Amino acid sequence: MRKPFNKVRTLQNTMNYINDGCSLMFGGFGGVGNPPTLINGLIEKGVKDLTLIGNDAGFPTIGIGKFISQGRAKKLIASHIGSNPVAGQLMVNGQLEVEFSPQGTLAERIRAGGVGLGGVLTDIGLDSMMEEGKQKVQLEGKTFLIESALRADVAIVYAKKADEFGNLIYETSARNTNPLVAMAGNITIAEVEEIVPVGKLDPHDIHTPGIFVDYVIQSKGVDWKWAWE
Repeated sequence: MRKPFNKVRTLQNTMNYINDGCSLMFGGFGGVGNPPTLINGLIEKGVKDLTLIGNDAGFPTIGIGKFISQGRAKKLIASHIGSNPVAGQLMVNGQLEVEFSPQGTLAERIRAGGVGLGGVLTDIGLDSMMEEGKQKVQLEGKTFLIESALRADVAIVYAKKADEFGNLIYETSARNTNPLVAMAGNITIAEVEEIVPVGKLDPHDIHTPGIFVDYVIQSKGVDWKWAWE
């Protein structure tokens, strides 16, 4: 019997795919579901000028916020940055370009990118600053904004369990934007708490099929203290 392809790699190997100036999409919500080992790998490598795409800016010392707070991102596409005052200051100073997208719209833009659509139609943002520079269309007597789909050079996600082929299972609230992000990267890297052989996961429990995942790394665990502790 042919052995299934093994996608498990080291952190150092996967860092070869993330370089200065690339676009990076990340899963998670307020740090929950952000991949800590991969984020530390980015910081240790010293990559800069990244375009980041994700729900938020984390907190200054939590999640993707650790990376943003060092001024290593040139642009952030997110639903809010309110939990990270450092990101806010960088934006005010002109050191970080921020494109705001309503949370539901952002999720749909990522999903659209993952399934190969060019964009989505929404009436959220009509007659507000959100419509500036965006095309409008009429459909069945209603006006909609066209929101472009989002993809990235690399997508990074955090999962509870995976097999060697990259089938992923997320834990509770970490199953927020991670399943969508996993589909929208030209290369998707999953950081996982537990890696098992192919065949050990119940197919009914899998949230992200391995076909969307290129590489899997073993997580070293969350190394930050949560803001509410």
